[in-house]
Amino acid sequence: MAAYKPNVVLATKTFDVVGTRPLRHDGTDKVTGAAKYGADFNPVRLLYGRILRSPHAHARIKSIDASKALKLDGVKAVVTARDFPSMKAGKTINLGEGSDKLDYIRENVMASRKALYRGHAVAAVAATSPHIAEEALSLIKVEYEVLPPVLTAPEGADRNAPILHDNLFTEGSGKKPSKPSNVARRLFHAQGDVEKGFAKADVIVEREFTNKTVHQGYIEPHSAVAHWNQDGRVTVWCTTQAPFGVRDTTAELLDMPASQVRLIPTEIGGGFGGKIPVYLEPVAALLSKKTGAPVKIVMSRKEVLEGTGPTCGAYMKVKLGATRKGKMVAAQASLAYEAGAFPGSPVSAGAQCIFSCYDIPNMEVEGLDVVVNKPKTAAYRAPGAPNAAFAMEQMVDELARKLDLDQIEFRLMNASKEGARRVDGPTQKRIGLIEMLEAMKDHPHYKSKLKEPNTGRGVAIGFWFNVGLPSSCNVAVNRDGTINLVEGNPDIGGTRTSIAMQAAEVLGIPAEDVHPTVVDTDLIGYTALTAGSRTTFATGYAAYEAAQDAKRQLIQRAADIWDVDSKGVELKKGVYQSKTDPELNMTFKELAAKLDDTGGPIMGRGTVDPKGVGASVAGNIVDVRVDPETGKVDILRFTAFQDAGKAVHPSYVEGQMQGGSVQGIGWALNEEYFYNDKGDMANSSLLDYRMPTSLDLPMIDTVIIEVPNPGHPFGVRGVGEASIVPPMGAVANAIHGALGVRMTRLPMNPGAILETLWSECKNGRGKNGRK
Repeated sequence: MAAYKPNVVLATKTFDVVGTRPLRHDGTDKVTGAAKYGADFNPVRLLYGRILRSPHAHARIKSIDASKALKLDGVKAVVTARDFPSMKAGKTINLGEGSDKLDYIRENVMASRKALYRGHAVAAVAATSPHIAEEALSLIKVEYEVLPPVLTAPEGADRNAPILHDNLFTEGSGKKPSKPSNVARRLFHAQGDVEKGFAKADVIVEREFTNKTVHQGYIEPHSAVAHWNQDGRVTVWCTTQAPFGVRDTTAELLDMPASQVRLIPTEIGGGFGGKIPVYLEPVAALLSKKTGAPVKIVMSRKEVLEGTGPTCGAYMKVKLGATRKGKMVAAQASLAYEAGAFPGSPVSAGAQCIFSCYDIPNMEVEGLDVVVNKPKTAAYRAPGAPNAAFAMEQMVDELARKLDLDQIEFRLMNASKEGARRVDGPTQKRIGLIEMLEAMKDHPHYKSKLKEPNTGRGVAIGFWFNVGLPSSCNVAVNRDGTINLVEGNPDIGGTRTSIAMQAAEVLGIPAEDVHPTVVDTDLIGYTALTAGSRTTFATGYAAYEAAQDAKRQLIQRAADIWDVDSKGVELKKGVYQSKTDPELNMTFKELAAKLDDTGGPIMGRGTVDPKGVGASVAGNIVDVRVDPETGKVDILRFTAFQDAGKAVHPSYVEGQMQGGSVQGIGWALNEEYFYNDKGDMANSSLLDYRMPTSLDLPMIDTVIIEVPNPGHPFGVRGVGEASIVPPMGAVANAIHGALGVRMTRLPMNPGAILETLWSECKNGRGKNGRK
């Protein structure tokens, strides 16, 4: 295995701060335990909340009797769905990555009519200790009418399937259907003429693929503390990626103005998209209202796995056609994604991304959003794209093999570039896909030889469009020449530092002289969620603007001191100087020390809604060894490539790439929600839900590509999500290289590999005719 060597290629511009590797600002707090996470917060007079959850995957709730629980000594309150204010049907709210109907959100927070998955909340208690609260749950009597569950998208889409929602009618099918359906939405995108495209193809490949439900795997469970004060204002402390989104949703569910809810985000122990939705906050608030005391609810691991949103299981069918010369001329896909109990799977994103790495003249994709009796899906790192890439990248691999073309060369021949049209309509802006593929082709990993038996090498690439969204940032200049930076995005992957570095770059000071703080919703302007690969891009842009504002004021202050026109003053390398008189100069620290004597404090403000979002692409080269007797797969070598636009802090970019790759490997080989036919999750613990550890993995080598995004002052592209898109396809292609069989379902665990190997070899299609 090659030694780990961090690498940045195609870097086109250098800066003084951006692109360096300063120490993480919150590193000391994180490693010493001083950082406070959601479950660490314990206000005075605290009560403990616990939630009663349905033991059935699909059941009508006939009655709830909490009288015995309320008589238990130490129990202070019980809430059910009846305690929530009534809500107008159809009203929606946007949490930042799409709109959801509030009545669905409320039903997911607390079921009123039906329990739609095992683990669905049906009641909650508050008590003086968590043990009393747990005992009280056993005293709440719920009468259920158990109904048959629906567990996969194809099952749910069947006309004869049990219906989850009597008022759900398929959208996107023209006129309103006459009968309710589990298919919440049908979408369709097309470019060119697919039938004519396939008629021109000399080689056509077509397969069906499936993947199981997978969890994000964050270590910290969900938690929330709420206090409904006597003045009618609600304060919530919680672990979330979306402080303003949770504030707004909580306010809507409680039928109060958003200004009456203060959301204080704690440190967050991982999220990956799974800590965007609302689960506990409104429930804790209602319990607090009833008791007059703050109420804390912390989920167990079982509750996290059974009662919060994983990513979706999916069924996919992909068909590709190419000419003998290696040009892809037609592509067609059908995607059916599980939404969980309520509409809103990531099928739209999957449809946008599935063909977006390729310039194909004729494309067509259909997507179905299907409700099933599982937890409502939540985002998971490029939601929807990894599923689609697992299918697409195997079909590209198969086409290249049939055409006897090099895997990367075939992708280069068909690579999307600026101006190419995506299947969903937009044309590509400047992206670094060709540059990334060339770096992959030239890498020593790709040029090396596989020598061991039953080894294979796989290649795959992936696309994620990224988002912008509003962000706010304030910068205050201190007398000692440092600055305080205030922003509103919870820091998951080092964004305090990456945002601080962009402000430091503008002001010509070291990153260490910036003191970044993440504050609550009362203390900063509206800032969208920490997700969508937007935080370093968008909130970094806000920090850039705030620093520019402070810089303008500092230039004016220097001009006033020297009694010259501000147009004749400039900032270079942290020194304010006259353009014409070299004797007129002051360092940033010298000028900051004079602020009190020359007009008072300086604060810069930045509020942005950036539109220059740069899409990101990622690629993998992976070597595996497969034991044909047991089906066990060992990852021998893994190299991750990604276009970061400009890596603000290369170490954190490498960490994002490695983290996404490891999650993709787990998704590829081990991870799944294992359901029985009753809809019970049989592996609802981290002992049984198998995530990879360091013992399962080689060092993940990284190569950062830098093709600057013209929509950002430093060329930044979001990097948090694209890295998880290609690993499943790359591992599957490597397994094919090792054994000669095509894996069409995830996870590709030993049992699945042996079943496929036996089936293929039985039909004479296995590598070397192995039986």
